Amino acid sequence: MEYLKETQGIVAFSALAVVLYLLVRRPHDPRLRSVTGLVAGWAIGYPFGRAAANGRWFLGLDPMVCQLIQHSMLQVGVYGLICFFIFSALDDEKARKHALLQLIPLALCISFMTWAVLAIPDDLRVAAARVPNSLGGGPTGVLAITVFYALGNGYLLYGFAAMFVWARRYARGAEPRLRRGLRITSTGLALLVPADAIFVSSNVSRYFGEPLPRWLLTTAVWFLLPGVLLCVVGVIYPIAAMRFAATRLWLRHLRAYHRLSPLWTLLNQSFPEDALHRVPSKRDTLSLRGVHRRYYRRVIECRDGLVRISPYVAETPDELPLSERLRAGLETRRSGAVTMRRPIALAIPEDDGMDADVRELEKLAVALR
Repeated sequence: MEYLKETQGIVAFSALAVVLYLLVRRPHDPRLRSVTGLVAGWAIGYPFGRAAANGRWFLGLDPMVCQLIQHSMLQVGVYGLICFFIFSALDDEKARKHALLQLIPLALCISFMTWAVLAIPDDLRVAAARVPNSLGGGPTGVLAITVFYALGNGYLLYGFAAMFVWARRYARGAEPRLRRGLRITSTGLALLVPADAIFVSSNVSRYFGEPLPRWLLTTAVWFLLPGVLLCVVGVIYPIAAMRFAATRLWLRHLRAYHRLSPLWTLLNQSFPEDALHRVPSKRDTLSLRGVHRRYYRRVIECRDGLVRISPYVAETPDELPLSERLRAGLETRRSGAVTMRRPIALAIPEDDGMDADVRELEKLAVALR
């Protein structure tokens, strides 16, 4: 069990680092802000929850206040996940109105939970944070403890149940990456709903003197931890997959940029005036877009150069490899000879599209080495 809890903390803080990095790059994306709220809530609440469960003070706060912060952060995270679904399903104007409406139950729930924590007597605060189901005590203290935990778990139950329905519904028409992420998230939610239902039932039944069996509570905990992890993974997955695909494209363009170097160098020496001059900034040089710009410029310059030299290549024997014909044509032009031939197509791709075109240019560039 401790291993699962440690894993939950590592995953939560790792995910928080990822979404904060993405948020810096795309600060105006409401879906990304919602995901950041989700992950931040769960990550921030994690150390407070561990301290409360062990009955320890943390940052000068007693264990029951730590429980309040942990439960509040969990609810803020659930609210972030609700907003993620809202902004994914609706246009931004309607989504903002629904997001504001969803703040009402969140604010009411946290307000009543705060009142309940303040109403718990001092002699019950540590025990209420560690083992609330085994408490005796006066009616006021027990009622406050029951209200706190029932409301905390009840809001989570409401959020998880609603989002499970939305996740399954919107996964049907979503694009592949988002669909896989929604299915992972819905699997986690399917584990969290029964777990929270058991917790709410336990909170209420304990107040009336009918505690649930211990094995049932243990089962709820085993559902809870992997459910949280799957929800975090599912929400992060579409963003991470998109970033991974962008990185793969960046690497492919960078590799092609360098592979085209022999061809581009020869053509640029003969036709320097065809270079698409643009002085990149230092930030542009190191960015993903900077690599893409240099890649596209190099491809265009190679094609322009081949068109310019093709009349000279047309005068070379057809049986020679294209690389030798190209070198011969460049040498003829450098000698000052004039040709009356018309331009011809060189390095013709077998398929349509820019990728096929670049593959042919790469073959020619490799042969020129």
